[in-house]
Amino acid sequence: MTDSPPISLVCCDLASIVIDGSVVERAFAEALATQGIVTGTQDYTRSMVRFDRSLGRSPTAVLHDLFDGDEPRAQAASLAFERSFRAVAQRFSLDIPADVADALGKAAGSGATICLITMLSRRSCGDLIGLLRSADLVLCADDAPRGFPWPDPVLTAMLRAGAADVREVAVVSATPDGVLAGHRAGARIVAGLGSGRRAMALRDAGATHVLDSITALPDLVATTA
Repeated sequence: MTDSPPISLVCCDLASIVIDGSVVERAFAEALATQGIVTGTQDYTRSMVRFDRSLGRSPTAVLHDLFDGDEPRAQAASLAFERSFRAVAQRFSLDIPADVADALGKAAGSGATICLITMLSRRSCGDLIGLLRSADLVLCADDAPRGFPWPDPVLTAMLRAGAADVREVAVVSATPDGVLAGHRAGARIVAGLGSGRRAMALRDAGATHVLDSITALPDLVATTA
């Protein structure tokens, strides 16, 4: 039996790790408001439930699903989301948390290429992209044919990083859709971040490991053989 190769590529889903879900939720609600769907209405409640159940997916893809059959409204809502997210991100000064930067730095120190993945478009991210330049590779929703929960973002990262084998890949995500994408891509390590009920959802989605904190990632990458 051939020994498994060392991990050469670590893909980190930014949702709920770097990009706080409340920031995305606020921008999503503001986008809905531009289409007359406001707080206190049944349409708003249904839309936000749909959003909550789709954490990890591209928000613009969720908006297109909500306005299925009404492309002009879907496009208008998507553009409004992109503007709102950029504005909210600036107001709240989004940055990479120190523990995340430290963990990814240690993983890179072991020789792995670091790829940061977000299901936001490049237009949505705006200045946030500049904060991520320390990574070897940054992929946005625009960079793959399909977003999470499909495997395309992880496979795109493999192609761009030159990874030869899915056994060289580790994926870390705090959302079930991100974990499912890693599982579908065949990554050797699919680490979910969470505890309690979230941990159960991550395992159901295909996580090979569930971590309480991203600080445990470097040791997992270094010791998995």
